[in-house]
Amino acid sequence: MTAAVAVDLGKTGCRAVLWTGGNGPAGPVREVPGAPGLAADNGVEAARAAVLAAVLPLLEEHAPGRLSAVCVGAAGAATAPDAARALAGLLLADLPADEVAVTSDAVTAHAGALGGRTGVVLAIGTGSVAIGIGEDGSYARVDGWGPWLGDEGSGAWIGAAGLRAALRAHDGRGPDTTLLAAAARRFGDPDTLPAALANGGNPARTAASFAPEVARAAEAGDGVAGVIVRDAATALGEAVLAAAARITGDELPVTVTGGLTGLGEPLMAPLRAALDGTARPLRPRSPLGDPLDGARLLALDASVPHEPHVVRVRRTTPPPPVPTAPVIPPAVV
Repeated sequence: MTAAVAVDLGKTGCRAVLWTGGNGPAGPVREVPGAPGLAADNGVEAARAAVLAAVLPLLEEHAPGRLSAVCVGAAGAATAPDAARALAGLLLADLPADEVAVTSDAVTAHAGALGGRTGVVLAIGTGSVAIGIGEDGSYARVDGWGPWLGDEGSGAWIGAAGLRAALRAHDGRGPDTTLLAAAARRFGDPDTLPAALANGGNPARTAASFAPEVARAAEAGDGVAGVIVRDAATALGEAVLAAAARITGDELPVTVTGGLTGLGEPLMAPLRAALDGTARPLRPRSPLGDPLDGARLLALDASVPHEPHVVRVRRTTPPPPVPTAPVIPPAVV
């Protein structure tokens, strides 16, 4: 029996799924809190803890025996390749797998969304990045620079812009906006908002949690929120166009994936408009799969165009026994 584990490790959540029997159906998805990113301080250990918290209960429950491969798509892997290799080595020591592969969560999102084929995938969640892979193997990564230097149009970007607008209204420096009341409902007294962002341990994730409030305010007609969401769509559209310009292909399929798509038409309608009428034909399409599908594909197939961006570590000694799962089991979704 061929068994493989796919992991989608983001800054907000970490999802894992076990496949047995090659192309058979996946088992249940187990989700736990995510990690700050491999490039963050203590990022490797935080990622390792999140992956094990998601994976070990699956192994304990389903007892697949030896795993042929584990593939982790991890936030921050693209900018921290040494950390990606370190994580792969640690997980190989932790898990009964013949091989562990680690790559960027944007790469697994691309592989899943386009079934391992070429094109552009815009992955938007707490962060944002556009990945393009062309017919000749050309590769482009646009943005994904984190909340301080980039991730324009992302959940953290929208949420932070909404909170800044709320504080400007609170100070009397900016126009009135319903975002002030929304921020007060969610975080309490506006004067304590900076502390509220810091207290969660992941300010980007906390800011991103406010993005749905901004989208709802925009949909309800709040002018300040509307500008924020439209600016986000413009920035995301620019990332897609920049990625498309750097890869080959006559008509490029383009798809958008990630949790931020859940904001719906307030964001997606202006994003589609930003991609219409370009000189180079782009073919918007629905994703074929999600990042877990991409991680599974990369776990079992090293021949896809994504392979140069995957770190693989293969076992040369007998695998360890399956460790005990965490005391507090993660939720099953």
